[in-house]
Amino acid sequence: MHKLLLSTSVGAFALLSFGAANADELVTLQKDPKQWALPTGDYANTRYSSLKQINTENVGKLAPAWTFSTGVLRGHEGAPLVVGDVMYLHTPFPNIVYALDLNDSGKILWKYEPKQDPSVVPVMCCDTVNRGLAYGDGKIFLAQADTTLVALDAKTGKLVWSVKNGDPSKGQTSTAAPHVFKDKVFVGIAGGEFGVRGHITAYDVKDGKEVWRGYSMGPDADTLIDPDKTTHLGKPVGKDSGISTWEGEQWKTGGGTTWGWYSYDPELNLIYYGSGNPSTWNPKQRPGDNRWSMTIWARDLDTGKVKWLYQMTPHDEWDYDGINEMILADQDMGAGVKRKTLVHFDRNGFAYTLDRVTGELLVAEKYDPAVNWATKVDMDKNSPTYGRPQVVAKYSTDKNGEDTNTQGVCPAALGSKDEQPASFNPDTGLFYVPTNHVCMDYEPFRVSYTAGQPYVGATLEMFPAGRVLGDKTDNTGNFIAWDARAGKIVWSDKEQFSVWSGTVTTAGGLAFYGTLEGYLKAVDLKTGKELYKFKTPSGIIGNVITYEHAGKQYVAVLSGVGGWAGIGLAAGLSKSNEGLGAVGNYASLSNYTALGGVLTVFALPN
Repeated sequence: MHKLLLSTSVGAFALLSFGAANADELVTLQKDPKQWALPTGDYANTRYSSLKQINTENVGKLAPAWTFSTGVLRGHEGAPLVVGDVMYLHTPFPNIVYALDLNDSGKILWKYEPKQDPSVVPVMCCDTVNRGLAYGDGKIFLAQADTTLVALDAKTGKLVWSVKNGDPSKGQTSTAAPHVFKDKVFVGIAGGEFGVRGHITAYDVKDGKEVWRGYSMGPDADTLIDPDKTTHLGKPVGKDSGISTWEGEQWKTGGGTTWGWYSYDPELNLIYYGSGNPSTWNPKQRPGDNRWSMTIWARDLDTGKVKWLYQMTPHDEWDYDGINEMILADQDMGAGVKRKTLVHFDRNGFAYTLDRVTGELLVAEKYDPAVNWATKVDMDKNSPTYGRPQVVAKYSTDKNGEDTNTQGVCPAALGSKDEQPASFNPDTGLFYVPTNHVCMDYEPFRVSYTAGQPYVGATLEMFPAGRVLGDKTDNTGNFIAWDARAGKIVWSDKEQFSVWSGTVTTAGGLAFYGTLEGYLKAVDLKTGKELYKFKTPSGIIGNVITYEHAGKQYVAVLSGVGGWAGIGLAAGLSKSNEGLGAVGNYASLSNYTALGGVLTVFALPN
């Protein structure tokens, strides 16, 4: 195995140790398009590859090169890693990790299968998914469902260290991919539907020692907020801002979990991520803005101290988690001035462009025409509601009250986009976004908190957005190209079902993504024209990657229907309001696909 790593052009870097060397290794790996060494491709979450062997002219000849069955039949989110001659693959619970030899037809080099208490499964919100692995310091990192973070020797698969990041008996679980930045591995927590208080934790990649932990709400000592220096929309947040907008001690079960993607700007030494919904889903029970749920965070990598925040959906009434990826892209925002921006496609249906240095809000526009819960985000800096969405009373689940069914709210709780990550292509300057086109009826009800028990407090029904728009369409997904400077859709491709797959774009002029029926698709970046599709064994909720091995470009994706959209199939649910409201909307999915867990790798014929 040692020999195998050394055989690659970057193999020597894989043997470097922690600290500055580890940071240099990851920077080098992400600049090499032959590799896919980070869960999102690079620190900036761009999911872009400069490979162009596969392009608009020849992609129609693409064909499966090899496949691998994971042996698990639940939702397969996330993507494999490729480091040197080895591919690292993960599964949903029980979270098996495979190392596959790319020099030998995907031969299994080692397999790690953790022993977890199956009692964690009932407290996993929306299927038993896991969104991927991380690599750094010669180790593979896995956040197990039971919140155990493990570091495995990348050459042998042997356990190097492990640490417990939460307590499943209190509803805390792990579904997100860890992220390695510099000499630290970062991991969040899931469980907002169980009243879990969200946090992000930095561990030393060398030995697993906790370096810092920052909570989403609570006193400044917990959130690591400086009341005088941390800003929100350009103003200091003030003392204990993570408590002041909560009633009593509700912040202790406040949600704001952190199960999404993280990004990092080495020049600023800041990490960026989003926090999720406040608990419960019944807004009547938690008056106030509920800070800092539904928030974009900028924290210092070494200390965890918060530089700035931006709360997108104060006092959330619809479960519009803010956990989606933060894409870091330098863009000309007018007058020839290039700014370091952060672009975020939120569950609430608004796409945000911010200055990632200062947190200044630059653009906030709807990226799905169905969005109706708010008219706009107030962009007037002199307005008392600056930066806040302007809520339409008809669609307020708070004003309408408990046990009242608020109908036709768009988007549904799963958002105009959920965790499935978008891609930024520097060649076009556009973002390519997998989206949902789904609305809902939402009925809150009173619920009491018991540790480890569901703390939801709402019943939902979801359906195609066309039912609300009155346009008679029944598609529940679109794949779009987005101009983040102007805040406009450039083109949009309809999909029968929500696009629950992460995308990758390439210098070959292509965007790749998967569909819930199981198709891998390739479209032209400039026009959206479909150039290729192939139906894999099961619905795709995984994220497409591309890499090069032995001079040949490959495209790889995990298929295995499940996740929130496919929970009916994955968990055998049939009532329309089950799966937190999703089952009815995707009932016909069973006519097109079935359970499976397969990696499919594509290439051009020789």
